[in-house]
Amino acid sequence: MGVYKSFLRPILFRINPEKVHNDFIKIGSFLGKFYISKKLTKVLFSYENPRLFQEIEGIKFKNPIGLAAGFDKNAELLDIIGSVGFGFTEVGSITGNKCNGNPKPRLWRLPLDSALAVNYGLVNEGAKEISKKFKGKKLEVITGINIAKTNNENTKGNDPITDYLKSYSLLKSYGDYLTINLSCPNTKEGHFFQKPPILNKLLKKLGKMQKPVFLKISPDLTKDNLDQIILLCFKYNITGLIISNLKHDHNTLKTPKKILKLTKGGISGIPTKEMSNDLISYVYKKSKGKLIIIGVGGIFSAQDAYEKLKNGASLVQLITGMIYEGPTLIKKINKGLIKLLNKDKFNNISQTIGTNHIM
Repeated sequence: MGVYKSFLRPILFRINPEKVHNDFIKIGSFLGKFYISKKLTKVLFSYENPRLFQEIEGIKFKNPIGLAAGFDKNAELLDIIGSVGFGFTEVGSITGNKCNGNPKPRLWRLPLDSALAVNYGLVNEGAKEISKKFKGKKLEVITGINIAKTNNENTKGNDPITDYLKSYSLLKSYGDYLTINLSCPNTKEGHFFQKPPILNKLLKKLGKMQKPVFLKISPDLTKDNLDQIILLCFKYNITGLIISNLKHDHNTLKTPKKILKLTKGGISGIPTKEMSNDLISYVYKKSKGKLIIIGVGGIFSAQDAYEKLKNGASLVQLITGMIYEGPTLIKKINKGLIKLLNKDKFNNISQTIGTNHIM
């Protein structure tokens, strides 16, 4: 079973999950300051193979496994994430103004579902403060910057767009790609910017961007809504979609309802896997493979990642799987992908993309 699952996880799962998360951020930030600790971390947790390399939109990914937005909210792990084995990371979500988030508690483990209930409410230091961390910094791992609207329901009229523009103007010079988070399930405004007329207005204001741009969407979108978002992606030369964010539906969960009543927010982990896979397949076919897809949701093994790639994703991201399986998961997935490539007689990971749709 491994040291993490048999010994460490039972201990960690007795501690408040937000405290554990914050402590890991502090430890990771500390380890990233020293050459020797980064080197040791790489020896323990990283695995590299040229067959996992891809160049996408001019960005060179050493492997397709990324850390999803929501873990490194304030860009504190940039110096260590590459050593853990990730091919890329996405920081944020970062908002125009500092966000204290929703009242605590706001994070719960749901072990019966291999899931988390997340109600952070976009807590972060704000675009101005976080932008300082990038100034003069040489990034050691491919980095995406995820921006969202400040969690403030009193923002009315054109102010929500102005909020996005503030983050964009402060952060556009940094990172390798930008993600516009349209799906914030643990804020009262939720999916406001997934409405096509509002999204059209936002993308028009942002104008032509100098680096790849992704839109992060909800798994709860209707097909009609999704079709219109796809059209807007082509209209404004958006690189692709990140599929998908947390889900709202709690009805299919194994966790008893009396426990679920104590939680709030969206659900991550295994319960999102099939919804994410279905949306990835739909977008890949609908866009004829012309949109780059980053698949998120329920990745706990190499097979989970492989399935998303075969459904049409070019890259994948995870958080919850690492919390349940431990930090060696990234190494296990990358090594497992090589075995799956051998089994299917593929030379490179890019050859797997969308193969579930080849007749």
